[in-house]
Amino acid sequence: MKIFLVGGAVRDELLGLPVKDRDWVVTGATPEQMVKAGFRPVGLDFPVFLHPKTQEEYALARTERKSGRGYAGFTFHTSPDITLEQDLLRRDLTINAIAKDEQGQLIDPYRGQQDLERRILRHVSPAFREDPLRIIRVARFFARFHQFGFTIAPETMALMQEMVAEGEAGFLVAERVWQETVRALASANPENYFLALFESDALAVVMPEIAQHFAGPDSLNSRSLHTAAAQGKDHIVRFACAVCSFDGSSYEQVGTLCQRMKVPNQFKEVAQICTRILCHWQNPMPSPETRLALLQQTDGFRRFERFQMILDSCAILAQAAGYQTALAAQLQTDLQKCKGVDVQTLVKQGLKGKDLAEKIQQLRLRTITG
Repeated sequence: MKIFLVGGAVRDELLGLPVKDRDWVVTGATPEQMVKAGFRPVGLDFPVFLHPKTQEEYALARTERKSGRGYAGFTFHTSPDITLEQDLLRRDLTINAIAKDEQGQLIDPYRGQQDLERRILRHVSPAFREDPLRIIRVARFFARFHQFGFTIAPETMALMQEMVAEGEAGFLVAERVWQETVRALASANPENYFLALFESDALAVVMPEIAQHFAGPDSLNSRSLHTAAAQGKDHIVRFACAVCSFDGSSYEQVGTLCQRMKVPNQFKEVAQICTRILCHWQNPMPSPETRLALLQQTDGFRRFERFQMILDSCAILAQAAGYQTALAAQLQTDLQKCKGVDVQTLVKQGLKGKDLAEKIQQLRLRTITG
């Protein structure tokens, strides 16, 4: 039995990045031997075990054979005879196909270290084309590592385009795409995730509602998403910057996208409200009556954190489009003024129901108007 550290842990260590998760490959062992050594089996499709102390994942070396369409259409084979090189061959990128043995020696049969030095994302073998999820993963890695100068190898991008043309991307499960998208949004350059998917033609398949938003790095949403990341905005704000536009049909498109991909409500709400109110950033400063309506529409009185995310998203999009951005700060000021209205005093005066609501509205508008 031999044990090797593999994948992202080795890659990140070589790049000088913090290692968060460690994965291990075991050769020359059977499932029975792993259990006897104290490992706990957890794999459903192939033998994966948890270390009795560290709880890290240890997988038996395996090969895979395409048996159907999509990323789940594989038959896996494990055996003590399978070599480390055979296991590494099935991986997606050369930089993820480097292993380290128990003595600290690197095993790099597919020149991953060379691609790390050259800052290239390159597929390991033609078997890459058998799993469409790898298109999404390459795009995510491009977003994560672009800050270090990484590019996608031309032959890998060409292969991704061929896979899309062959219909493989159509078999991706929307929820799985969303999982990768959330991880990409947290990266330093999330716009590159969408740009890579657009270049590979996959964006029009997995997120057709926003494909036109990323026709190039100078597009409104690409620049807005870059700004949101540079300012350290929440990933909910980044999502809104990626999917919202000043197009009148944007509300329906965002709703369709979120429903199909089962996007969490907090993402959907911020994005859809943004699409509804973005038009106000295209015009001069709205009247006090309109601004009060916007405070109510965004529910700024009760959900301030979400309100701030909406304003951040709209301001970033407006700035990228060349529209006025002062409205966001004005709405924040208006909200603070409105909070000065003493509702409890009105209740003590005996106002309730419709009369109370109208009085609150009058006082809020008066304080905004000044």
